[in-house]
Amino acid sequence: MFWKKKQMAISPATVETAGATPTVKEQPAKKDKVSEPKTEKLPGPRGIPDFVGKYLTVEMKMDPSLVPIYKIVVRKRPQTERAFDCRVFDMAEAEASNTLIKDYTSLDTHQELIIYDGWFDEASKRVELKTKRETAKAVPILTEAEILQKIQALSEPGSTVLFYQARGPAVGGPLGRGAAVVELNPNYPGKKGKKYIIYTANVVGIEPVAKREKLFDSDKLKDIAKWVKEGHHKRMY
Repeated sequence: MFWKKKQMAISPATVETAGATPTVKEQPAKKDKVSEPKTEKLPGPRGIPDFVGKYLTVEMKMDPSLVPIYKIVVRKRPQTERAFDCRVFDMAEAEASNTLIKDYTSLDTHQELIIYDGWFDEASKRVELKTKRETAKAVPILTEAEILQKIQALSEPGSTVLFYQARGPAVGGPLGRGAAVVELNPNYPGKKGKKYIIYTANVVGIEPVAKREKLFDSDKLKDIAKWVKEGHHKRMY
């Protein structure tokens, strides 16, 4: 008996032609990962180091009371271990002009806010700074009686008198917290309203901004003078 050989079905793809070179599917070459250069993360504003503060008061003749108030931003100097470029500025002034200072480079586009710039070395304690602009001269602190007299002197309806503040809701100015503005009510007398209107305003440099916020109105001159005096004192922050 003859047995029939079972024929196997062969896929054409598996048949190799004699003498032919097998086709090898090429794999795409792997691309080497290119490492992107790391961007240096700069520190935010901080207090002025003691040895830099000493340089500011001795060499630059800065008011010592401003050392703990002003802020400094730094950037490491290339090819150095502990040397930094630095800029000194007033945070209250930046806030008054609605400017956010995140780090050293934030002041690139706000040069008007820089008070001193230069560099220092933490290891050698060497400091080199130059004045970018003059700061406002010290503001005389008035007594409550002097404040009262200035308010009493208002005579024209709508006239105002300004008192810089070291405490309060506003920002900026020589004392750090804007200004209190007392106005002789332009509608007084005649219409309903009290004689004096008291506002608060941010201060840029030494001038209050146009936009001000009404706090209250009053006919009591002594109470107004007392309220103003409570925020009118030596700068704290």
